[in-house]
Amino acid sequence: QEQLVESGGGLVQPGGSLRLSCAASGNIFSFYAMAWYRQAPGKQRELVAVIRSVGSTNYDDSVKGRFTISRDNAKNTVYLQMNSLKPEDTAVYYCTAFTTQNTYWGQGTQVTVSS
Repeated sequence: QEQLVESGGGLVQPGGSLRLSCAASGNIFSFYAMAWYRQAPGKQRELVAVIRSVGSTNYDDSVKGRFTISRDNAKNTVYLQMNSLKPEDTAVYYCTAFTTQNTYWGQGTQVTVSS
């Protein structure tokens, strides 16, 4: 059973930056993709960014140019660098990992953008 542990959330002012980390208990090469989702209060969970095992990435239009997803294979960790944060980025952010048979979720980390 894979475990994903997110960290790096917190309170930041509009225009600020945060970097989220997602540490996997196993080798991330076993996942064909990893992603970050977020869920704001009263809203559905939405896909923010995805990175595939070959290194290709995709982003939701709302975060393009501001967020960057990356991976460190040696550390079995995926990151989400978030710049130019806006109040509408406030949400619980979840790390997800996909294999051909399972989908794994982390416990989530709160990001609050407020002055």
